[in-house]
Amino acid sequence: MAHTIPVLPFYKDKLKSDTDYWLSTSENVREALEEYGCFILEYNPVPIQLHNQVLSALKELFDLPTETKMKNRYEKPLNGYVGQIPEIPLHESLGIDNATTLQGIQFFTKTIWPAGNDHFSERVHEYAKFAEEIDQMITRMIFESYGVEKYYNDYIQSTTYLLRLLKNRAPKDDKPTLGFVTHTDKSFTTILHQSEVDALEIETRDGDRINVHLSLPSYFMVIAGDALMAWSNDRIWSPKHRVLMSGKIDRYSLGLFSFNNGVLQVPEELVDQDHPLLYKPFDHLGLLRFYRTPEGSKAQCPIKAYCGV
Repeated sequence: MAHTIPVLPFYKDKLKSDTDYWLSTSENVREALEEYGCFILEYNPVPIQLHNQVLSALKELFDLPTETKMKNRYEKPLNGYVGQIPEIPLHESLGIDNATTLQGIQFFTKTIWPAGNDHFSERVHEYAKFAEEIDQMITRMIFESYGVEKYYNDYIQSTTYLLRLLKNRAPKDDKPTLGFVTHTDKSFTTILHQSEVDALEIETRDGDRINVHLSLPSYFMVIAGDALMAWSNDRIWSPKHRVLMSGKIDRYSLGLFSFNNGVLQVPEELVDQDHPLLYKPFDHLGLLRFYRTPEGSKAQCPIKAYCGV
């Protein structure tokens, strides 16, 4: 039977805590993350103006000279400029750490445009706050659905967001070409949004690949990262995924990644006879550093190599 990634409608005016709609949506979110490690969130009403403005800002950014974009650097691993890599020549991306704060956006903007660029800052900050709102709603649903909502506030208070701005060029000869390597996200959760070009492939638990159709402005991809898989004691799946480009149009996308600044651990409520403890408490940012080591980069499952019992 062919797999299909679930599409879950989110009606903003109906999403009130403790309503039947909230509870049924939370259950659907948990089931999708347990089975596929991801789902497509269909947001209503469609934020079409924000969609158009932020994609326009991305095009402006990627039109800059490579030397300018390469100024995007942070001390945290995996946060800055990625590009000019022979194995993935179609890929280029930049990162904005603390993207949901004005300081984080302005630090990035001043690095790229020393004289400032207010309309870029405003558009990207507005998008980051919008995606943060979605992420925190989804995260609350996950915690509540497992009956561990008492831990939610502490988790959110120590969470920061990395916004990655991504471009995949169209391949020269129109043959399907790798846009980004197969990987799992190291985040707790990822919110992905894109232009009209579909290229994302998700791997299922049994190794099948699904081409994901995300080209509607109302569609946001929610992906569970390795940290969420560990926190859930393997109830939730962190799916492998890659980008495979074809056609003649460049793809632009944005990924908002949540990272916890503290130590994450499996809630005691998620450990029982059927689910023995699989992970020790772990430093989330330490996972990123581990992933950059030879051992971490070669591990079949980096999170299990890092903190598995």
